[in-house]
Amino acid sequence: MPMICLSDFEAYAKKYLPKTTWEYFAAGADECCTRDDNLLAYKRIRFRPRMLRDMSVMDTTTTLLGTKISFPVGIAPTGLHQLAWPEGEKSTARAAETMNTCYITSTFSTCTVEEITAAAPNGFRWFQLYIHWNRTLSEKLVQHVEALGFQGLVLTTDVPYTGKRRDDIRNNFQLPPHLKVKNYEGAFEEENCSEYGLPPNSIDPSINWNDIYWLQSLTHLPIIIKGILTKEDADLAVRHGVQGIIVSNHGGRQLDGGPATIDALIEIVDAVQDKVEVYLDGGIRTGSDVLKALALGAKCVFIGRPALWGLTYKGEEGLREVLQILHDEFRLSMALAGCHNVSEIGRHLVQFSKL
Repeated sequence: MPMICLSDFEAYAKKYLPKTTWEYFAAGADECCTRDDNLLAYKRIRFRPRMLRDMSVMDTTTTLLGTKISFPVGIAPTGLHQLAWPEGEKSTARAAETMNTCYITSTFSTCTVEEITAAAPNGFRWFQLYIHWNRTLSEKLVQHVEALGFQGLVLTTDVPYTGKRRDDIRNNFQLPPHLKVKNYEGAFEEENCSEYGLPPNSIDPSINWNDIYWLQSLTHLPIIIKGILTKEDADLAVRHGVQGIIVSNHGGRQLDGGPATIDALIEIVDAVQDKVEVYLDGGIRTGSDVLKALALGAKCVFIGRPALWGLTYKGEEGLREVLQILHDEFRLSMALAGCHNVSEIGRHLVQFSKL
């Protein structure tokens, strides 16, 4: 059966992944209200398309902090890719390199950063960081990824503690013995490790705005912070000198009842006033979703679960297919809305439904 849309990859992954793995990837926090609203919120947005615009020539390219990518969709940081495909993050890196877009590598990857870099040496990569309670480990990791050629550091801000994901608790989800979180491999005694191959509560809950300055003292990489949902925090991010913001609610896996990311986007874009680039993840399933997010001010969007579905289907090839579908749908949506390039996409293009 040909894979026509991202929902086809989702159905395949649900059918063929082990139940506990599927439920780990699909999990939201508590009642999953925020996870589900990430998708539903796009249905409340309608286009105001323009006609007779001569759409014979179009350009989907854009830039992230000055680096050109083929279209405004990157791969969000998700952990444990070898649960989806044996080659794990190496396949993810190769797919992103082939499609000329950004891949944000997770701290909780099941391949080493060296393996990921070697798999796609010309790829455009940022590194997502959880700050460990042992700050020395985080310092070494930051300096290591900079030396390997990663081009940005993405600090996840919304996990002082892990959200309550009911299916994972019911399933007593554990990382299989043959898989490891490779970036911390060998740092801990096995018997003291949790499902991620790390000691319980290994993420430092004391992280605060001053840690932005600490990170800036460790690296020359631009710092992007992920997990911002309010204009107040967006303003603090600008004042602390970050280069980018990812509007994110962790796929609805942390605080249930928070806003859908597309709903939070406008106030954050208005707050920063082009002082930093603003990106978004959460709920992107079609090219028209990408267009809506850009219309409301996102510079680029990132996909999380759909990347894992693509890996489950055919590894690197499957993820390339997911990205190609989004590229083609985005280009078609641009054409039908009357936008020749991303600079013509703006708030004038959308309105919110009264339904």
